[in-house]
Amino acid sequence: MEKISILVTDDHEIFRKGLVLIISKLAISGSIFQAESGREAISVYSEKKPDIVLMDIQMPEPDGIETTKRILEQWPEACIIAISMFGEEKYLHEIISAGARGFILKKCSIDELEIAIKSVAAGNSYFSPELLKYFTQSYVHNRDSNNHAILSPRETEVLMLVAEGLSNQEIAGKLFISKRTVDCHKNAMIEKTGSKNIVELLKYAFQNKLINW
Repeated sequence: MEKISILVTDDHEIFRKGLVLIISKLAISGSIFQAESGREAISVYSEKKPDIVLMDIQMPEPDGIETTKRILEQWPEACIIAISMFGEEKYLHEIISAGARGFILKKCSIDELEIAIKSVAAGNSYFSPELLKYFTQSYVHNRDSNNHAILSPRETEVLMLVAEGLSNQEIAGKLFISKRTVDCHKNAMIEKTGSKNIVELLKYAFQNKLINW
């Protein structure tokens, strides 16, 4: 199994070191680095170029959103997963707009943490199911059905399951198709709608009544 190097950025020492300890026990874990501020995160990333950055949002010098922007401005290939406390979902839109490829809660299980890291390292996005529900529900009352892209019946099925928080593998199992086919459908929908990622795709879908929550 290919090892994944990870930078853990969080200003709370106990949480940060605890997360480092958990990650070190994962089979996928390679080199692990730490940063306690946005400034240090940028410096460490510049030197080490880790495969994944776990980025706290509420953090000093600067906060996680601004740090994400600055890292991606210099290194567009960076794979950043925002990690936040429950109740900070309001930052989801900002951190995704900044370029993060994932968003998980600090209360997530170890299994979900590993899935998120593996998914983003493989070039996909990952968002906790709870966060997908929060995101999509926030657009239910602000939808416009004019001039929207037309999705095929199969694409709509895939999109509904994405909105429920299912992984590509779970969607493939439910629809009796390959995981690669799921990837193709998602990429096709992102291209059709002019979206940059799955969260933008879901936003578009709800605004234009392509699916119902």
